[in-house]
Amino acid sequence: MALRACGLIIFRRHCILKMDNSTIEFLLLQASDGIHHWTPPKGHVDPGENDLETALRETREEAGIEAGQLTIIEGFRKELNYVARGKPKTVIYWLAEVKDYNVEIRLSHEHQAYRWLGLDEACQLAQFKEMKAAFQEVHQFLCSTAS
Repeated sequence: MALRACGLIIFRRHCILKMDNSTIEFLLLQASDGIHHWTPPKGHVDPGENDLETALRETREEAGIEAGQLTIIEGFRKELNYVARGKPKTVIYWLAEVKDYNVEIRLSHEHQAYRWLGLDEACQLAQFKEMKAAFQEVHQFLCSTAS
């Protein structure tokens, strides 16, 4: 059975009418252990939690962002399946926008740095092809739903 984790792909955008690569920035956290990889906040599902509750809890624990500081974007949910440390893993991501562009990030001990990055930079820093594809899909989704 695959390990299951859930998280949020968090973004912010400049208040510009036209949406392009430069107006959307994604939050990535750098892990303190292992290969110091960069990912959005995510973590394992605790007993009694549903997947979205897990994603919100992990975001609070890892980045210090509370549920009330986010807007969950309807219509987007991405499941990634890959092998981590020799075991199959499934990660479910939802999409969330911070309500305050300058929200304070408070890292837990699990992470050593964070960055807000545009699409190209986020894809470059994300070392795994599944994560790169997820960022591209999110960006396309956001640009296609912009009014």
